[in-house]
Amino acid sequence: MSRDGDSRTLVVGAAVLRDGRVLAARRRRPAGFWEFPGGKCESGEEAVAALHRELAEELGLSVELVCEVVPDGGGSWPINDELHLRVWLAKPLGVPSPGPDHDQLRWLRPDDLGTVEWLPADVPVAARIAHLLEDR
Repeated sequence: MSRDGDSRTLVVGAAVLRDGRVLAARRRRPAGFWEFPGGKCESGEEAVAALHRELAEELGLSVELVCEVVPDGGGSWPINDELHLRVWLAKPLGVPSPGPDHDQLRWLRPDDLGTVEWLPADVPVAARIAHLLEDR
């Protein structure tokens, strides 16, 4: 169970922003799909702590969190019956590099977020982020 009271497992992710661009990471498995880097919370782990841990493990990256990206109505983004997702905008404190889970990183302009094949759960998140960044 996630720490926020939902019975589904919580997955956390970061939309890392640098110079008006958003970091996308291409997964090795399922091959070729792009995602906002992050991962599952471990049992008893707080969401923000899990996000910092996952970014350090996956990309060797520390970040400063800016704000959470939430769906209409608040809460988390559904993935499936067993998983749900929370995503934060973040500023990088260093330079990311692909780890064992990713074979490529790409910095995308907000209007380019629709040009990569996102994991299905990240598609609505990418659309929301593109909209948020248009307003900045």
